[in-house]
Amino acid sequence: MVKKLQNKPLVVIFFTVFLDLIGFGILMPIIPVLVADPHSPFYILPATFTLKQAYMILGLLLAIFPICQFFTAPIFGQMSDKFGRKKLLIITLAGTFLSYILFAIAVATKIIPLLFFARIIMGLTGGNIGIALAAIADVTKPENRAKNFGLVGAAFGLGSVFGPFIGGKLSDPTVLSWFNSATPFWFTALLSLINLLMLIWIFPETNKLKRVDLKIDWGQALRNIIHVYGLKAFRPVFGTLFLFDAGFGFYATFMSVFLINRFGYTQGNIGDFFMYTGVWIVITQVLIIRKISIWFKDYQVLKLTFFIMALALLFYLLAETTLHLLIISPFLMISVGLARSFVNALVSRSAGANVQGEVMGISSSVSFLAQSLPPILSGLIAAEIATQAPIYVAAGVLIAAGIVFNVLYKPPTKPVITK
Repeated sequence: MVKKLQNKPLVVIFFTVFLDLIGFGILMPIIPVLVADPHSPFYILPATFTLKQAYMILGLLLAIFPICQFFTAPIFGQMSDKFGRKKLLIITLAGTFLSYILFAIAVATKIIPLLFFARIIMGLTGGNIGIALAAIADVTKPENRAKNFGLVGAAFGLGSVFGPFIGGKLSDPTVLSWFNSATPFWFTALLSLINLLMLIWIFPETNKLKRVDLKIDWGQALRNIIHVYGLKAFRPVFGTLFLFDAGFGFYATFMSVFLINRFGYTQGNIGDFFMYTGVWIVITQVLIIRKISIWFKDYQVLKLTFFIMALALLFYLLAETTLHLLIISPFLMISVGLARSFVNALVSRSAGANVQGEVMGISSSVSFLAQSLPPILSGLIAAEIATQAPIYVAAGVLIAAGIVFNVLYKPPTKPVITK
């Protein structure tokens, strides 16, 4: 069995990406009730904290992860080129395992500084998706890469479906009496340990051309952002990508709090809601994108998707029942799935074949930076205005993304970057 799996590294990579997204999804229904819902039995902040302070802590806690990813993801990518994919995946997964252990302890003991410390470790070691993609490229022929990269998309989709559901159910004492707010993190730590052992025992080193003389650029993340300004032809695309990720970040940060305040959702209800929205992402990736790609060009689809997302978010704010939310959600999530796929396709298609890695690395840095800002700003906005205010901001930023794209983007007649 072990020998068979050693010849199928894609299985281990798929599981690694799937567990990364499971871990991320598990957090979504729980963190808001831990630090932003004083009426929840899981609330862990001291009674002296005001609700405004709680919202700011929620924003900071969520922001730490992408901020750390922004800095470490490019470094891990370089180190995997120098030292090998397997070593770096083992190091990052060991850090992820440790972070979930510490997070579970912090939740159980209500030690807020430990909660932040665990979240920092999660972010610092959470930049391994790029390593997984590089490993796929190592073992896949060029003509099969699109298909195998699609496996990563499927892992993302499945993780986004099952993560919130698992988080909601494992923290619900009505499911089993001994379940509590720390249970999902112990469970995720166990999954991470299994994944780590799989990497150690059965994952082969896929990088056969290690660049042992490579000098690590510790400031690569900042250089990527600076480099964007030198790519004039890419500014509309990267500007749109930044606004899209930022807009969706405002939604993702405080949607759970909105559901708690407007509909009285528990962590179980929140998990069910995000599982439902995740299903639509999967449907989009598996079925809808293929059909849309036949009928329309990527930039034609993008001219509409951002405005549809913004409109769906505004309708969320008008919703009075869960049924309303269920009706609105497909419009939002199908548009999100289309935008995510077609923006990435547009970036890749616009770049020369010999600079795909460079441009996609820059794209990742832009996304991580965009995801870092909304949680912090959402906390401040919700604290000073209202809990639904970040949703309004999300809609406004997505409208701005649509305007930028429609006004500034011009389809290139050939790849705009060559060397």
